Amino acid sequence: MLLAIDVGNSNIVLGLFDGTGDNAQIVADWRVRTDPQSTADELALTVRGLLGPLAGRITGISGLSTVPSVLRQLRIMVERYWPEIPHILVEPGVKTGVPLHVDNPKEVGTDRVVNALAAHRLYGTAGLVVDFGTSTSVDAISERGEFLGGAIAPGIEISVDALAGSAAALRKVEMVRPRSVVGKNTVECLQSGFVYGFAGQVDGIIRRIRKELNFTDANSFVIATGGLATLVIDECDTVMTHHPHLTISGLRMVFERNQASSRRTQRGSYPSRVPIGGARSIS
Repeated sequence: MLLAIDVGNSNIVLGLFDGTGDNAQIVADWRVRTDPQSTADELALTVRGLLGPLAGRITGISGLSTVPSVLRQLRIMVERYWPEIPHILVEPGVKTGVPLHVDNPKEVGTDRVVNALAAHRLYGTAGLVVDFGTSTSVDAISERGEFLGGAIAPGIEISVDALAGSAAALRKVEMVRPRSVVGKNTVECLQSGFVYGFAGQVDGIIRRIRKELNFTDANSFVIATGGLATLVIDECDTVMTHHPHLTISGLRMVFERNQASSRRTQRGSYPSRVPIGGARSIS
């Protein structure tokens, strides 16, 4: 079984895959809070506790972290607690098969790269990935699977926190869809502003990107992912589908790609041009 670990700014998502390629299935998944101060031992305690008896069945680990301090601890954890198991952490130098057509490839978050990989593998055409996380990102992918760039906006939760912290008369509210767009009390007004406001923001960005890149319903997709996607996507006119496990599915694909490349190199088919941890750009 492959363990995929996606460390985001707010949450750590773990997924356990059985099988490979098109036959791979998620048999379990978990979501826990990200603590930038976590040590490798604390991470291992959390992961082993969640896995329970399945911990002994892990045959591979694939991970990423958008939090630099946790990436280092994640690397230590894997090497200390699963030293004999093949593993890969997505960072500059790791082959993903996603060309980055941006000014500085090193600036692109690894989560955005693996999302692009997974989305293109799923649909095989051009499209957009909307990730509702700590930030709300909209990323464009070409027909050939190239990462073209995108847009990043503040996420829903941090916007709620910022408003509650800056406005004396307002407070944090449960983020659910209100009974109507026109709120009849302060709680409903806040809920309406966030739910329909973010839906309108995402729709506006998507329409502008699609117009700029000549994307249409016939030649492109729009897929949503991220922990807060379910709060907004029903109100988005442009989102076509929802894939809650897109990032960890991309991590599985990166792992399988690099394992296959390693096996070919060992058989002497051709030399590895980009060894893991060697080059300094994600491609």
